[in-house]
Amino acid sequence: MRRMLVSLLAAVAVVAACGASAPTARVEVLGTVPHDPRAFTQGLELAPDDPGVLYEGTGLVGSSELRELDPATGAVRRAVPVPAGLFGEGITVVGPTIWQLTWQDGVALQWDRATLTLLRQVPMAGEGWGLCRDGTRLVRSDGTDRLRFHDPQTFAETGSVAVTEDGAPVRDLNELECVDGQVWANVWRTDRLVRIDPATGAVTAERDASGLLTDDQRADADVLNGIAHVTGDEYLLTGKWWPTTFRVRLTRE
Repeated sequence: MRRMLVSLLAAVAVVAACGASAPTARVEVLGTVPHDPRAFTQGLELAPDDPGVLYEGTGLVGSSELRELDPATGAVRRAVPVPAGLFGEGITVVGPTIWQLTWQDGVALQWDRATLTLLRQVPMAGEGWGLCRDGTRLVRSDGTDRLRFHDPQTFAETGSVAVTEDGAPVRDLNELECVDGQVWANVWRTDRLVRIDPATGAVTAERDASGLLTDDQRADADVLNGIAHVTGDEYLLTGKWWPTTFRVRLTRE
């Protein structure tokens, strides 16, 4: 009887493990720098070849910009407006250029990094939300439960994958950061960060970024939406109209 009970408990443990959600932990705050509270942040990325340069894409029609920031102080070094009438979204660096999405305008923008001049606009199907570079391809979110892949030179769409957690779709994927073959994503209107395996679309980990802002700061701020990899498991996090950028550790399992 005892042997049967042990076997039954072991089987239950296996079933529970197979159906368990992705591991969740709170982010660990390591430090802070000021962030322009007028910035409706849509994309955030440290230059992969120069950690002393932080790029930011901002949104809203009439105030969307591509910015170069000092990551140590949060100061805006340079800023250029996106073409009139466009709503800027996520960004990513590709060599000497930067790709920037637009929300519902049907185009992606390619900028020259050295001069922050617009090189071209290319057609894009669907909405643009977040963008990052995963090796030889770009990864785009569009507010749905899918990640879409693009050629980094032409921006032609090359495929997509549905994102799931415990078999259920994960929607509202927003700002993205590609790191070591995985994709971190902000989930819109939440303080959740999820890590996605782009090969399968499975969510493999979650992080809780709630409580970063005080109640007073929250009153004038919008949602969490900005994640930039620094080194190892350290990242920069900020949001739309946030007064602060946080350097955090996304602790490993």
